[in-house]
Amino acid sequence: MQAGDWAAVVTSIAVLILVGGLLVALTTLSRTLRALRSAVDEMRTEALPAVREMRETVRQAQGELDKLDTLLGQAEVISQTVDSASRLAYLTFSSPAVKALSLGAGVGKAVRKLRGEED
Repeated sequence: MQAGDWAAVVTSIAVLILVGGLLVALTTLSRTLRALRSAVDEMRTEALPAVREMRETVRQAQGELDKLDTLLGQAEVISQTVDSASRLAYLTFSSPAVKALSLGAGVGKAVRKLRGEED
């Protein structure tokens, strides 16, 4: 055998080793892609119902927040009404009550003076 023949044999062996390595790499890549596809399918089957459930929960929470907002608005209106009523009651009764107390104190003082009692 001549040097050219040896070179052809060595090159052929190197190409066969390279092709074998590529086949192993392609097989591994194929398994990885199958596993990835399986994981994506599993995620899709589990995640989509969870997302739907989460959307429904958000809708319900939004409805509850709307109700709470309405209740807070009504509470604010009631608070303002009570505040106005208490101010009106204070203004209505404070002046006559003070006058009645003053009159009572004055009458009591006059009665004590008429009786001759000292303070």
